[in-house]
Amino acid sequence: MKTVLYWLIAVVITLSAMVYQRTTGPTKDKRVKITIENKEYKLRLTRSHGGESDCKLQLHIEDETIDGTMFFKPFPSKNEWAEQKLTREGTYLVATLPHLPPAGKYEYKITLTKGDQSFRLNDGMPVIIRFKGHVPAGILVPHIFFMFFAMFLGNLAGTMAFFKHKRFKFYTTLTLITLFIGGMILGPLVQLYAFGEAWAGIPFAWDLTDNKTLLAFLFWILAFAMNRKQERPFYTVLAAVVMLLVYSIPHSMYGSELDPETGEIIQGWIQLFVYM
Repeated sequence: MKTVLYWLIAVVITLSAMVYQRTTGPTKDKRVKITIENKEYKLRLTRSHGGESDCKLQLHIEDETIDGTMFFKPFPSKNEWAEQKLTREGTYLVATLPHLPPAGKYEYKITLTKGDQSFRLNDGMPVIIRFKGHVPAGILVPHIFFMFFAMFLGNLAGTMAFFKHKRFKFYTTLTLITLFIGGMILGPLVQLYAFGEAWAGIPFAWDLTDNKTLLAFLFWILAFAMNRKQERPFYTVLAAVVMLLVYSIPHSMYGSELDPETGEIIQGWIQLFVYM
């Protein structure tokens, strides 16, 4: 019964982390609400676009008397705002952001109008969108699976180690293997397809996603090494805690960013207040 409880604890922690990752981070659609003449509209503003096409922004607004304008410019830059009138396609108001190379960004904001009234989405604050290359599903799906499976195994190993269950060493080893596959092999492949760089972390750059994966991996190496000849559950618990902290950092924070002036990919600190 105790073993079943450890598995349940690991499942709950992992599912909670998955929900958290799905709803946080600078690449998740920005959810906004706007009320026009007593009708509330719940809209999504896109913050990530993959592939070689322009990015089509769609706002589901059935009222045909409502129109609007998008203002946009490269990010970061001191350029003047370009304007684009929203067009109507059935029940949607539509705008299009021209394609950018991988890691290129725009900041944009949208104002809706009805008659002589104006309504600024997101309280007038700009939303930042990042473009990326297409990542084949055959690489992206296994990467996501192995990363969350590694977290599940890590939670299980840490829980068992905390209660000194004899199988914690076995799951420590499995965690290290799955994290190596998901984070150190498939992760760089995803990065290569998306942004043209296989590794943008230490010692070459400061991409936070790469660096936090490396940090977690090093702690699981430590846990594995310290438990090879004798049981030292503390190190497995420590590695599990570090992994939880790593997964609590929103995905893609401080990620690859294209300098619009030089055309070089850099790492830019994403302004937290824009994404809250």
